[in-house]
Formats: sequence, structure tokens, C-alpha cells
Amino acid sequence: MSEVERAASDPDLDPARRRRLVAFVASALALGLAGGLATGSTGFDLAALWNDLHGSDAVLILGQIRAPRTLGAALVGALLGLSGAIAQGLFRNPLADPYLLGSASGAGLGVVLVLAAASLGGATISLATVVWIERVGLVTAAFAGSVIGVTLTLTLARGAVQTLRLLLAGVVVGVMLGAISDLVTVASPDALRGKQAFMLGSTSFLGWSAIATMGLGLALLAALAQRHARALDALTLGEDSATSLGLDLGRVRLALVLMLSLGTALAVAQAGLVAFVGLVAPHLVRRHAPGSHGWLLIASAGMGAALLLVADVISRAVIAPEELPVGVVTAVLGGCYLFGLLRQRAAS
Repeated sequence: MSEVERAASDPDLDPARRRRLVAFVASALALGLAGGLATGSTGFDLAALWNDLHGSDAVLILGQIRAPRTLGAALVGALLGLSGAIAQGLFRNPLADPYLLGSASGAGLGVVLVLAAASLGGATISLATVVWIERVGLVTAAFAGSVIGVTLTLTLARGAVQTLRLLLAGVVVGVMLGAISDLVTVASPDALRGKQAFMLGSTSFLGWSAIATMGLGLALLAALAQRHARALDALTLGEDSATSLGLDLGRVRLALVLMLSLGTALAVAQAGLVAFVGLVAPHLVRRHAPGSHGWLLIASAGMGAALLLVADVISRAVIAPEELPVGVVTAVLGGCYLFGLLRQRAAS
């Protein structure tokens, strides 16, 4: 075993805490999947689900609408949870989230530019009337914008050698791209509705092609993240200690930045800016079942999937047949959790 492996070996764990967390995540996933299939235009209704299963439109309603949306929500949550765990390990900060490096503002700008261009062409900007080719254009623009945002951050920070410089560069790029996006919406007001829908997050347009893309991306990122789990463990010892153990910090940080950026880009491109999942999911795992990053990364992905599945069911059921933006639901739930945690710590 190398020095890095010895230094980053798993800390003592209470197996019971890990088992309880696994049971909780598995139960939440099962309930979320069942709830997603049973939630339609009338809200959560098991009787309606039974009728849909035996109706002539079962394949359309369940196979082409509810099933891909439900599975897609789980994959978006898993990508955000995994990316959040990487970000928190990279920055050694439990309040870090996947949107720190300019990916969110870049994706928003890409979507606004596409919507503004469509507006100039005479198209009506409404997500309810977006056809398939326009949807592909929005997804591509969001993904490209997210990648460009992170690229600008890396360029401004002159690589990923210094964490503080990288973080500050992400803030600067985020503010700059956000300002440009606002200027575009001022020049093209019709793009504002589309931008707002994207910023609030939505799982309404997830289909089987999106599931295939996100599934492949999640599998690749999970495998790569596991290969860098020991490096993340070593980083928790501090930069000097990690360097003394033989880590090439510049190379390792660059690889981690690329992984969290790709995961965030895949999720944001398909579902918009879903708040708090990438922050709260790893935090819940660290709080209730801490361990090495080999455990934290996979557990955070599962927790993120469970959180977004439950939030998606709530967003569809609360004011049925209307829907709440799922990003609003996750923001409320995440904000309440952090508020309660702060009060608890202040009282202790």
C-alpha cells in the first residue's frame, strides 16, 4: 500500500449508521419511483394509476411520459449529488456546490441566446410549445454554455493549481456571464420567460434519449470519481500534506474540476438549475454516515437521486393539475434543512 493509500485509508465507521443510510436512500428511491408513476394530472392517485395501467393509453402515459420523467429526475439528482461531493472534497468545504465554477451562469447564457435568436425569428417563447428540435437546441446550448463557463474559469484562474484562485475566478465568471444574460433579456424581452423557466428547473421534458445520455455520463463519472477517491481523501489532510504524499495537485484538481463540470453540465442541460441538491445531498451523507470519499461519492449520488425524486413528486402533486418548478421545491426543502441545522448548532 502506498503512502497516499495509507494516509487516505477509511476512517472508523459505524456499520449500523451506513446500513441505516442505505436503507433510507433505498426506501426513498422506491417511494419516489412509485410516486412518480402514480402522480398525474390529478396529483398522486393510486386508483388513477391502476386505471392507467389497464387503459388503452398505458404505453403513452406511463412508458413515454411518467416513466422517463421519473427515471430522468433520479439521474439528474444523482449527477448533482455526485458533482456536489466532488466539489466539497475539492474545495474542502461542506458548503461548496456544483455551480461554483461558472457552469450555471454559462448554461443560462446559452439558453438565453437560443431563446433570443428564436424570438428574433418570430418564434413564440413558451416551454409549453417547444417542439423537439427546439428542445434539442436548448439542451445543446445549455451544455455548451456550461462547458464554456468552466473553461473561462480555468483560463482566468490559470489552471487548477490554487483552490482560492479557482474559486474567485468562478465567482467572477458567474457574475460576468449573468450580467451578459441579463443584457440579452433586456434586448429581447420574449426570452425572459424561457430564462425564468430554465432558472427554476424542470423535469417536464425528460425523455428516453436524455436518460440514455445521463445514464452513460453518470456511469463514466462514477467510475472516474472512484479512481480519484483516494486523492480526495488525501486532499482533506491539507495541500502541504497531500503534496508531501506525492500528489500532483495541479493534475488532480484539473481532473476533479472536469468531472464535476461534466456532471453539472449534463444535469443542467436537461433539467435547468435545480437548487440545493448538489449541496444538501453530500452534506446529509457526511452528517449521518461519514466515511472516505469512496463511500461518500456513491452515497451522495444515491441521496441526490432520492431527494430529487421526492421533490419532483411534490412539485407535481401539490397544486395538480398545475405544477410547481422542481427547483423551487428543492430550494424550499434545502433551505429549511440548512435553517434547522443552523438553529440546532446555535443552540448547542
